[in-house]
Amino acid sequence: MKKNKKNTFKQFIGQLHLWLGLTSGLVVLFLSITGCIFVFSQEISDWQREDALYVPEVKANRLSVSAIWNETYKAIGDSITFNDMHVYKDPKRSVEFHCYKAAENEKDCFWYFDSIDYYYNVYVDPYTGEILAIYDQEKDFFNVIKMLHWSLLIHHPVGQQIIGWSTFIFVIMLITGIILWWPKNKAARKQRFWFQWKDSTKWRRKNYDLHNIFGFYIASIAIIIAFTGMVWAFTWFQAVVYVAGSQSLTPPEVVEKQSVISDGNRDIAFEKAFAYTNAKYKDADALSIGKPADTAKTGHIEVYVQQYPGKYYVYHQLQFDQYSGKLLYEKNHSDRNFGEKLITANYDIHVGAILGIPGKIIAFIASFVCMLLPISGFLIWWGRRNKKKAKT
Repeated sequence: MKKNKKNTFKQFIGQLHLWLGLTSGLVVLFLSITGCIFVFSQEISDWQREDALYVPEVKANRLSVSAIWNETYKAIGDSITFNDMHVYKDPKRSVEFHCYKAAENEKDCFWYFDSIDYYYNVYVDPYTGEILAIYDQEKDFFNVIKMLHWSLLIHHPVGQQIIGWSTFIFVIMLITGIILWWPKNKAARKQRFWFQWKDSTKWRRKNYDLHNIFGFYIASIAIIIAFTGMVWAFTWFQAVVYVAGSQSLTPPEVVEKQSVISDGNRDIAFEKAFAYTNAKYKDADALSIGKPADTAKTGHIEVYVQQYPGKYYVYHQLQFDQYSGKLLYEKNHSDRNFGEKLITANYDIHVGAILGIPGKIIAFIASFVCMLLPISGFLIWWGRRNKKKAKT
């Protein structure tokens, strides 16, 4: 009786695994391919843009940040506004301006490309003020790959819902796959941890082993990658992660300080904000500083400090009065609870960057294996289906 119950349970799990796989397989395959491509996007882009990222010559004196901002703005023209400028501590690095503007009818747009007016990165020599390069990020290869991975290039919320629920189904498939893989006894277990192929082993058996053994070894990493993807796709899942990490139902406070309107020199205030941040976080890799829009009379100067190169899980946030340069608000990474730190680290965990290059290699291999799973799984199903037809 117990054996029948076990067999019935495994049959149910097998059918669940099969139909969920057929339902979400194409999306999982697509996500895995785009994930593989995107993992090393930063390293490849930095290599491609080396002439723009690094200045021709390091000189004794740099231009002030306000001078770099104002001179670059004049050179670019009024048609493009700056969101922020990214300043690196490395004296060889250029200053990077981020320029993004959504389309006026963004809310009504269904596709990603229709929702953007412009999206540029401008690289400037901080010693001479020369514009080294301008890149159109909207059509950048890796940015398009990222948006395909994010929402299938769909600007409407349905895009992320498709991605999110397919990822959720994939997690269930990983769990059901482990249940199906789990051997009945120790003797059978030894045969499932590694490949034991002979010259006479047929390709269908090899495909079956590839699906099961690779799937087992990669399952834990794949679940982590899937969970971090679901954090972006579902606000409720992000809330669950935050509550689990913070052990609190109180969401983190969102602080937006206001400047006091005065006759103060805004360029000097900008310099003060930069100088304060630069002096306090001497060991940080870079900082991003942005001016409020001209229409935001009470808006503040926003500064984000990136602690480590190529990683975003440790950052500090500061707000300054745009007229006086007075510090209005500061939140250090250490001030965040564990729930906030988990959400902040989500991107670095998802692409493996939190462990550096070794972590990215692991993420790449995991994505590659995840790409093989729906293919090998489909071949298993197709082979069994045709075998049944042949018998009838």
